[in-house]
Amino acid sequence: MKKPKTYDEYVDLVHQAVYEVDEMRSVMEYDPENMERWAGLLDHLDGILRSLYDEMVADTYQFPTGKDLGYMHLLNRWGPDFPFKQLLLIINETHKNGLDRG
Repeated sequence: MKKPKTYDEYVDLVHQAVYEVDEMRSVMEYDPENMERWAGLLDHLDGILRSLYDEMVADTYQFPTGKDLGYMHLLNRWGPDFPFKQLLLIINETHKNGLDRG
């Protein structure tokens, strides 16, 4: 997966991540043991991604910020087990450093 080159590509990635969180949550409903493990992380991640997406759609989002998104500390801890880690890393990298200008 490559870093987005346009703002629209970046918005699409964030939208995809919101969808992935929803999908993971729906799968976890059938696996209560894993739901307990992931529930807090999914809630936190969902809030950050939806807020980010809402800012993008409202055209109030500003980047690059030079700062990590609020989910990175959790992703660093749980990352090896996280199914769409690469997507979240690219979103964070773009948030921090901007679009791929190469």
